[in-house]
Amino acid sequence: MRACIPLVLAVLCGLAWADLYSAPTSCQGRCYEAFDKHHQCHCNARCQEFGNCCKDFESLCSDHEGFSHSSDAITKEEIQSISEKIYRADTNKAQKEDIILNSQNCISPSETRDQRDRCPKPLFTYVNEKLFSKPTYAAFINLLNNYQRATGHGEHFSAQELAEQDAFLREIMKTAVMKELYSFLHHQNRYGSKQEFIDDLKNMWFGLYSRGNEEGDSSGFEHVFSGEVKKGKVTGFHNWIRFYLEEKEGLVDYYSHIYDGPWDSYPDVLAMQFTWDGYYKEVGSAFIGSSPEFEFALYSLCFIARPGKVCPLSLGGYPLAVRTYTWDKSTYGNGKKYIATAYIVSSA
Repeated sequence: MRACIPLVLAVLCGLAWADLYSAPTSCQGRCYEAFDKHHQCHCNARCQEFGNCCKDFESLCSDHEGFSHSSDAITKEEIQSISEKIYRADTNKAQKEDIILNSQNCISPSETRDQRDRCPKPLFTYVNEKLFSKPTYAAFINLLNNYQRATGHGEHFSAQELAEQDAFLREIMKTAVMKELYSFLHHQNRYGSKQEFIDDLKNMWFGLYSRGNEEGDSSGFEHVFSGEVKKGKVTGFHNWIRFYLEEKEGLVDYYSHIYDGPWDSYPDVLAMQFTWDGYYKEVGSAFIGSSPEFEFALYSLCFIARPGKVCPLSLGGYPLAVRTYTWDKSTYGNGKKYIATAYIVSSA
């Protein structure tokens, strides 16, 4: 697939940066200011999601906690190297013939708030559902109906639902993707045993915390992969399998996209606009055609190596960045933080 527009450049489809702006400005003294459409580049909390940050946003505005700034730091080069290994190890990914995508209209980032449906046809023309019979796909899909999407309603897992979480972790840990990730993190002295790693994954992804008024109404897994609705808007929902299944049921309506990645095979990346049962998602980035373990591995890698920061990856020779956020209002274990969210923010 060809790139529609790089996420790191807030440009109109088919136009170059120079056509829109002169020299970029700085985030000096502007970190997390309110959005102003008249500014040449931005320093607000969502600029990375929309790909219109000033060049020095990361250096001036990001926090400096976590492993990436400690004496045992995981370097950018190491993250990019292991992400390439994970990319090559994803043998469960979709092949070209498994998915026919109809991305249709590309819009500019400035149009994402319009909430206009510019694509009359579904995003997915065809998906080979034999993929979903693979053990990790089947275990992943079993988890998707275990949540109430509205924040403010406490989650209460049955014994079977808790067993489904364990089954998912058990299946993905059998894959080459997760073996690569564990080997890397073990070598980096992050985990002393595979069981310690699995236990931490379960806590950081499935541990419950409170986004709304109700105790235990959210988790990293629910937010990122299943999706939530908060204050009338879709939050999270960064998974292509979930999107396809909901679109097939008529619950998702694909509106447009602002980015179509450069990969000519799967996994690819799409940043899109859509409604979910009437609720709007302004920008939702997602891998397309990846296995569940691939996404789970990359987001986990980034959360562990760059918690609350931009994480530089390399996939098939192309740069990509993922942004994670920590949930700071509650912790597990020895003061560890849950995953609040993780999503693709840029192609460089």
